[in-house]
Amino acid sequence: MPQQQPSRTAPSPVRVTAAEISRIAGVTRATVSNWRRRHEDFPSPDGGTESSPLYDLHAVRAWLRNRGLTAAASPEEELRTALRLKPTESAPLFDLVVELVERGPGGGALSSATYDGAVLAALVRCVHEVGSDAALGVLAERELEESTVGGTYPTPDELADLMARLLPEAARTVLDPACGGGTLLAAARRHGAIALHGQDLVPVQAGRASARLRLAGADGRPLPPDLVRVETGDSLRADAYPALAVDAVLCNPPYGDRDWGHDELAYDPRWAYGVPPRAESELAWVQHALAHLRPDGYAVILLPPAPASRASGRRVRAELVRTGALRAVVSLPAGAAHPFHVGLHLWVLQRPRPSGPERPSVLFVNAEPEQRDGAAARRGPAIRADWSELTERVLNVWTAFTDDPVDYPGEPAVARVVPVVDLLGDTVDLTPARHVRTTSADLAPEVLVARLDGLRDRLTGEAAALLAASEQVTREWPLTAPDQGWRTATVADLVRGGALTLLKGPAARDTGGAALGTESDTTPDRPVLTVDDIAAGEPPSGTGPHPHAGPMHVIAPGDIVLRASASRGGPRARVAGEPEAGALLGPHLNLLRPDPARLDSWFLAGFAAAEDNIATASTGSTIVNVNPGRLRLPLLPLEQQRRYGEAFRRLHVLRTAARLASAASEEAASALAAGLASGAVAPPSGVTARTRTLD
Repeated sequence: MPQQQPSRTAPSPVRVTAAEISRIAGVTRATVSNWRRRHEDFPSPDGGTESSPLYDLHAVRAWLRNRGLTAAASPEEELRTALRLKPTESAPLFDLVVELVERGPGGGALSSATYDGAVLAALVRCVHEVGSDAALGVLAERELEESTVGGTYPTPDELADLMARLLPEAARTVLDPACGGGTLLAAARRHGAIALHGQDLVPVQAGRASARLRLAGADGRPLPPDLVRVETGDSLRADAYPALAVDAVLCNPPYGDRDWGHDELAYDPRWAYGVPPRAESELAWVQHALAHLRPDGYAVILLPPAPASRASGRRVRAELVRTGALRAVVSLPAGAAHPFHVGLHLWVLQRPRPSGPERPSVLFVNAEPEQRDGAAARRGPAIRADWSELTERVLNVWTAFTDDPVDYPGEPAVARVVPVVDLLGDTVDLTPARHVRTTSADLAPEVLVARLDGLRDRLTGEAAALLAASEQVTREWPLTAPDQGWRTATVADLVRGGALTLLKGPAARDTGGAALGTESDTTPDRPVLTVDDIAAGEPPSGTGPHPHAGPMHVIAPGDIVLRASASRGGPRARVAGEPEAGALLGPHLNLLRPDPARLDSWFLAGFAAAEDNIATASTGSTIVNVNPGRLRLPLLPLEQQRRYGEAFRRLHVLRTAARLASAASEEAASALAAGLASGAVAPPSGVTARTRTLD
């Protein structure tokens, strides 16, 4: 007898936003907007509001499938969408990722079938096509976005690798008391660590780290559970490992935390080097790390620059130096890790052994890339680190120092060994820049001569370029009546007419980077064009991408990039050329992509960035925001546009030449002044004394 079918009510439709459609289809939101306008059969809104409509997911997928677009979404975006539509707790899914890796593709039925089918299918695809790390990241980011906990910034893999390589090869047990997603412990595992211990305040981070580290077996098989332990909790207030002593500690702790437990932990036995002041949470983490080391064990900690010199931490720093616990401080270039506008420090510590050898000095390393031809003056604040060069520079110096800490001579402009007695002054300043300085006296005479000759040649060349550029614009230009009677159109009008595409940079979220756009990019090492680059007239210098920000667009030659704010000086717009091609559009920037058959790029950039045009399209007083859609452009024939465009291009060349000549003048003058003051350079024979009267 046939079974009776249960009665069913019609399920409520699943609705998605335009942003979710873009993720499902693997395109930008602008593309979805174009579909809505140009295709009459695109599904009509099924809810929401006029400004934020909702669409029936089934109808959207059918429409996409008819056009062969359903497979366009990346496995990560497919998993994000499935989790948004069917929210699922992350912790069990972390364990499921481990099981999927253990079984491998086609490994049979999973131990649990309680998950939504779409979520499970997307997770399986993501794990097997992209990898377990990508899947774990997607599972964690949703709960991180929804939580109120801030400061969950990832440590770049390259930096984690450098920190792990600063440990001795014999380090087998490693602790990270603020482990986040487990990046540092995973790096330690790659370089020989066997037992991994971690703790993190955020439960989803601890769960992610645990799953990631269980999959960190060197032979591709998961590590045994007894070799990986990750606990949830505040390491300073509720240490999960009070009796643990390890070979090494790696840590990227939270910065600037005044609520770290100063009052309740005042008499804690971990403060062997002095009670950390309330404003010095970083020094609490340093001592926490030392307390968990075996004698002679090493710790490498990533810290902001302030703890190296702040007056409130002087006594603790002095004790770290006096006892020999501090072995080295390494300054990293800005852009190496969050916050990207600050050059962070690596502190290398070693727990003193009772009756052990004296450690009479501290190594200071300046890992900033060598500045040539005024590069520092022409770059934005966030310098993309050359990790291969940076790692080699730091490791070579560290190896030479540890091989012979007494007689290591240092390296001019890179490293210097400072005796402990010279550090124990009034400030105990541990900033590498205070101790590692390039002076004319450090350079051999032939090196100094070559440098000064290079600066002179550069200054001569830049001055000649400025003269040539000025000749292009100082000749008589025909005067016309101010009112040309031009017909004009707004950028918004031109976008609607198909002559322009308007794209916007991602929302500026303080997450240490930016995410890849669904249609924009699949390469993780693209540079990012920033607001500072536009204002300074510099090539792309930002770092990215990062999984917690909005989509980013790839810049193409001929694109016009506009600053979204007019609150500061400097160039407002740029026509993308070879240096910008392939870079990602950063936050607070707008991009205009013209149809070259209808609009000239330089014409568009010149009129769009005109002062009166910017003022008309701007709102605000303290922060002046530019609405790009309100910018107005003359409607001129293409040939006439090109004439204006060439004139605007010449003005751009003039401004660029003036900026480079100014930078060359300043650098040459600074170098010569330093040489005169140090005695390395003498006044030329043609310079005679003059008598000056001071009025």
